Amino acid sequence: MMIGNILFNVLFGLIGFVLTFLVTVGNNLLMTSLIRGVLGFSVWFVLAFVLRWVLGFIFKESPSPQNLQLSVDGNNETLGSTLDVVTPNEDEELKNLLKPQAGQESGSELGFKPLQPPKLVTLKDPEELAKAVRHLKEE
Repeated sequence: MMIGNILFNVLFGLIGFVLTFLVTVGNNLLMTSLIRGVLGFSVWFVLAFVLRWVLGFIFKESPSPQNLQLSVDGNNETLGSTLDVVTPNEDEELKNLLKPQAGQESGSELGFKPLQPPKLVTLKDPEELAKAVRHLKEE
């Protein structure tokens, strides 16, 4: 769906032609300025189509629920064009999830046990390590 008509595109294109022509006429020959003006017209003309399409998409009216009910009964053109995003009320289920249940173990019997990662200790001879460092320094 597009808003407006082709006259909007032509006016938009003429604005592009005039701007492009006036900018290039001072530095170029008349023929070069006219060619660039025509190219400016065509680019602005196409941009007007894009603008009309985007505005038509933004301002497109969605059918009201009453019209939707009539159209569902009569024809299937608008069928599936609206989306119901209402979620059911789930407050009770959430409250039940937060309450501890009788048959559930709470984990307090296991107790807290901190993580004890293994120590990173080298068991190499210090002289060997010094040789390795000297070797790496030379390269």
